[in-house]
Amino acid sequence: KAAFINFISDEEWKSIEPVSSWFGPSSFLMSSMSALFKLSMWIRHGHGYLTENLGMPVWGSYAVFGLATLFLGMVLGLVSAALGAEGDQ
Repeated sequence: KAAFINFISDEEWKSIEPVSSWFGPSSFLMSSMSALFKLSMWIRHGHGYLTENLGMPVWGSYAVFGLATLFLGMVLGLVSAALGAEGDQ
């Protein structure tokens, strides 16, 4: 606590280089990282719900998320291919 107070009162913060805009809190990179952390928490809660509330075995939960990942990848691939073919015309 004392070190922080001295840091402020002695104005040591003036000698620190500010964070670049690329790593700022509102940058695309940090917003993307935030979204990934939120997604990981959603997956964690979903896994807990499937295993604890529904009594699904852990491997079953992994299979559900694995199949969901494959399905989402397939859908995104089809959408990407459709948009790519539409742009060629």
